[in-house]
Amino acid sequence: MASPKTGDGMSETQTGKKMKKTKHQVDESDLLTVPDGWKEASFTKDDNPRGLLEESSFATLFPKYREAYLKECWPLVEKALGDAHIKATLDLIEGSISVCTTKKTYDPYAIVRARDLIKLLARSVPFEQAVRILQDDMACDIIKVGTLVRNRERFVKRRQRLIGPKGSTLKALELLTNCYVMVQGNTVSALGPFNGLKEVRKVVMDTMKNIHPIYNIKTLMIKQELSKDPDLRMQSWERFLPKFRHKNLAKRREPKKKSLKKEYTPFPPSQPQSTVDKELATGEFFLRESVKKRKKMEDIKVKQAEALTKKQEERNRAFIPPKEKPLMKKTNKAPTENKLDIEAIKEKVKRAKTKRLGAPPVNPAPPTSTTKGKKKNSKNKG
Repeated sequence: MASPKTGDGMSETQTGKKMKKTKHQVDESDLLTVPDGWKEASFTKDDNPRGLLEESSFATLFPKYREAYLKECWPLVEKALGDAHIKATLDLIEGSISVCTTKKTYDPYAIVRARDLIKLLARSVPFEQAVRILQDDMACDIIKVGTLVRNRERFVKRRQRLIGPKGSTLKALELLTNCYVMVQGNTVSALGPFNGLKEVRKVVMDTMKNIHPIYNIKTLMIKQELSKDPDLRMQSWERFLPKFRHKNLAKRREPKKKSLKKEYTPFPPSQPQSTVDKELATGEFFLRESVKKRKKMEDIKVKQAEALTKKQEERNRAFIPPKEKPLMKKTNKAPTENKLDIEAIKEKVKRAKTKRLGAPPVNPAPPTSTTKGKKKNSKNKG
């Protein structure tokens, strides 16, 4: 039987298939977009009126220094867990905290949140922050960093780098991720939304791998600004994010003695010759013992003679006189090419005559004006 056709010539089955495809595509697009301000409905007693079938329990140990704080805040812990119908016990003798479900417990995930609460309290997180884990949109992550770095001094430096000067780096990380971060001993405890915990773990792990947290904080700041723009929500942000490359500025110091590697050969090195082989090569092996002894004595006498000559030369060096310097200094000979200056010689003779005792000066110098002025002043005073 032929299928009925529409006016355009298409069958009803084909049009029905197309309509189904378009509906399916519309449904998928609706699923991808989440309306603003939407929150998942909280789990109430009406969802599970009969409660739980089995009892579940968790326990954890806490250090000695947390005992005093846990004693103070324990009534508040019992009150917070009592709203979810979960029983909590504090054992100070064993140093442990345990939580378990009761017959009135209706939320199956409440015991997991209670387990996270006692873990955070044991990790030095204050109660005011740890109690937030009981909310639906909150989660926690305890990152173990003690085994990531072998050297203890290096680990302490990198952990301090994560905290920053006066806790500034940790505070910036908390503001950008909306999480509470607590660095204590060999662990980092984080409490907040799921997206923020993922970023906190990435920053902590990179810091322990010797990547400064300021680089990740800078990328988080850029992402926060980009998320405000609705046009960029469906686009890739890689072009806006900075790309930090590791630059090794310090040049590697080269060793003074460079060891050159020899070329690899599959054959082993040749065996060194023994004393017998050397004697066979030179023919000494076939000589008599008396001849061998005579030859050895001759070699010893030659070596002794060489040593005596060297010692004698060293002794004779002390008796060799040093080279004396000439007494007369070498004077530069006057050039014969220049003619004698007669006038200069005459002036020298005149000066020599004036220096003689009792000889009158050749040209007596006239009295200066300063001496005349002094005489006039003396007359006026008289």
